[in-house]
Amino acid sequence: MRHLLEVDDLTPEELGQIIALGQSRTTTKIFEGKGVACYFEKPSARTRNSTEMAVVQLGGHPIYITDPEVGIDTRESAEDVTRTLACYHEAICARVFDHTVLERMAAVDIVPIVNLLSDQAHPLQAIADAFTMLEAFSSNKQVATDLEDRVVTYVGDANNVARSLGLAVGMLGGEFRIASPSGYGFSDVDIDRLAGVGVHVGASDRAADVVPGSDVIYADTWTSMGQESEHDERLRAFEGFQVDEQMMATAKSGAVFMHCLPAHRGEEVTDGVLDGEQSRIWPQAGHRLTSARAVLSWLHDQGDSHSS
Repeated sequence: MRHLLEVDDLTPEELGQIIALGQSRTTTKIFEGKGVACYFEKPSARTRNSTEMAVVQLGGHPIYITDPEVGIDTRESAEDVTRTLACYHEAICARVFDHTVLERMAAVDIVPIVNLLSDQAHPLQAIADAFTMLEAFSSNKQVATDLEDRVVTYVGDANNVARSLGLAVGMLGGEFRIASPSGYGFSDVDIDRLAGVGVHVGASDRAADVVPGSDVIYADTWTSMGQESEHDERLRAFEGFQVDEQMMATAKSGAVFMHCLPAHRGEEVTDGVLDGEQSRIWPQAGHRLTSARAVLSWLHDQGDSHSS
């Protein structure tokens, strides 16, 4: 049974297969008459809409489930919730706070488990980001299938989005850089994991050290869901890390800006960058659907999908 909890659950070749599936835009009704459970411990706009529509486009019926309905580790264990949902569904897609919940669900190994977001990883976002970058670097004559010779620089907190993005960029042959304030960078464990799939991270506590020569500048909110009490402290720590027009001007000619959204306008990025010609935030949001559809199709193609 194959699951997708993080990008490096895939080999570079398998990530390439998922990219090819998404770029082909073909849709087969693999879930005709079947259900896919969409479990959300925390709410989302893009994740819920993209996942549900991906299931619909693949012929299935998505069921949106919130934590009060199943009560993981209060009413029932994560393992028993997984066994219950597997009675009705071909796959379980889950957006959770604690990554270990996903690991426990996957360990039951009855149906594919897809990570829609956890505190450790955001693989479908990273794959959507890959589609967006490859599209940006394609031409009328050639569709880009890798990120060879491309530099992707993330400016901000080295969080779950940054970890998954770094893995995807490196596995597709690109160079990954990150600028974070002291204390907000990758841990040694993160660096080792990235290195494990051949990703060398160019890290600095000054954006000016890593932004020049970049093909992509990527930002995320400085204060994520669940960190609201740290907002003022983070604003002070991240002073000087806002992506503005001046920072974008130091990147490579033709560079694009990306953000996983939602954006805190005027904090990590200016309106001028978000709404400017270099911004790819709306195609990026749209590719969340491409990503979900391609991953679900690929997992089904592995021949291990559950038969109800």
